[in-house]
Amino acid sequence: MQAQTQNAPVVPPAPNGNHGAPVSQLALRRVAIDTWRENVAYLHRDCAVYRAEGFQALSKIEVRANGRRILATLNVVDDLSIVGCRELGLSEDAFAQLGVENGHTVAVAQAEPPESMGALFRKIAGERLGREDFLAIVHDIADHRYSKIELTAFVVACNRDELDREEVFFLSDAMVATGQRLDWHEPLVVDKHCIGGIPGNRTSMLIVPIVAAHGMLCPKTSSRAITSPAGTADTMEVLANVELPLDQLRDIVRDHRGCLAWGGTAHLSPADDVLISVERPLSIDSPGQMVASILSKKIAAGSTHLVLDIPIGPTAKVRSMPEAQRLRRLFEYVAQRMRLSLDVVITDGRQPIGNGIGPVLEARDVMRVLENDPRAPNDLRQKALRLAGRLIECDPDVRGGDGYAIARDILDSGRALARMQAIIAAQGDKDFDHNNPQLGALTFEVSAPGDGVVAGINNLQIARIARLAGAPKVQGAGVDLLCKLGDTVTTGQALYRVHAGFPADLEFARQASATASGYRIGTADDVPHVFVEF
Repeated sequence: MQAQTQNAPVVPPAPNGNHGAPVSQLALRRVAIDTWRENVAYLHRDCAVYRAEGFQALSKIEVRANGRRILATLNVVDDLSIVGCRELGLSEDAFAQLGVENGHTVAVAQAEPPESMGALFRKIAGERLGREDFLAIVHDIADHRYSKIELTAFVVACNRDELDREEVFFLSDAMVATGQRLDWHEPLVVDKHCIGGIPGNRTSMLIVPIVAAHGMLCPKTSSRAITSPAGTADTMEVLANVELPLDQLRDIVRDHRGCLAWGGTAHLSPADDVLISVERPLSIDSPGQMVASILSKKIAAGSTHLVLDIPIGPTAKVRSMPEAQRLRRLFEYVAQRMRLSLDVVITDGRQPIGNGIGPVLEARDVMRVLENDPRAPNDLRQKALRLAGRLIECDPDVRGGDGYAIARDILDSGRALARMQAIIAAQGDKDFDHNNPQLGALTFEVSAPGDGVVAGINNLQIARIARLAGAPKVQGAGVDLLCKLGDTVTTGQALYRVHAGFPADLEFARQASATASGYRIGTADDVPHVFVEF
């Protein structure tokens, strides 16, 4: 595997400084504030540099040290305990990017406006942008030249005047060009991705060991939760280390044909990580931006073949088959332009997948499936087998339609479990006992208000309750589903159990479930039907 850096997020300064702008020297101070993917600098109001240079709060400044440069948004403080008059404070993200020790002398100057601002203004005005426009914008975003306000303007403009398919391709291609691109030197590198929105959907942790046991290369780099109770990386972290340097990741994939690691250390499509920091709080997830985000990450990770899961359901991201088909066509167009073989699968998103929602609970479900435990959730098992089968059929030696049977044989024979155990050992075993999982000790149950059939489960509300209970930060927190769609229940029967690690989290979850349980009790005729493609 080789990692090819197209454009690093931290670059050396120009030989003559900041276009002749005056530069001032200050001592660096690390300010322990998590600013969520935004570089923030802090100057005291009485700092001579602040007064002399005419800096303003929320303006962009350039910070240089040891031949490296970052751009940061300025905050002005009046408390000497935060930053002194001869110091420059940097937030955690910014400090890590600059890569020098606390107290190191840094040069500070006003930053030049991003060169792509003209293109941004044209997009705000509703114009269609070209390839070079998107490349310039994405480069500036990856270099942290945009403030949160400017990032928000770009995201909103792309959402309001939906990108056409050519623009989505240009955006996707630009995102790949701004980070590292992995090359595994193999003709077939497979991956699976879900567009999200379905709690407990941990099929990746089953698919990777199945397809790896088949001999296919599946280097899975996954995200942590942003608004969900657990991402794949959060759940895998219950079992093994997921923050792996690229060299170690390469060795694991070479030896075991697969991995399950956090993708943050690989610097794949860094501009996407910055854009996500404003998309999620705004709850903006437009089709164009979704396609660019997903496909850019997969291309950068070196994938040649991708199976994409689009769940549909009343409380999923995609609510209808026509909407799913439109999204599928957009994914297929961009993937074809980027020479990625894509297989889109439309699946059942009416309810959570599996029983557990939260890192430990989801890890328990995964291990039960791998061990063929009778207590394993069958919906998780079946969905993983079908998706793994589609990936296995990318193998030119496998006849179409045989993938599911091959995947099932690998799982039933114990080969998938053995491969997962080998991957866990290679990444660093956490000694997780799925038969006695360390769940949050504080619990309460939500019961059926009357007799009937479970006619609806709200994915969004169940995920919200799990997060309020502490997931994913508290690994043992979350929701354990005791009933699924179509189950007959009686008055007072437990529908789900909530686990929390702290009293405050338990109370937040209790209040949310009292307001809206996330379950609807009705008749068998009330259960929503969904059309899926497998």
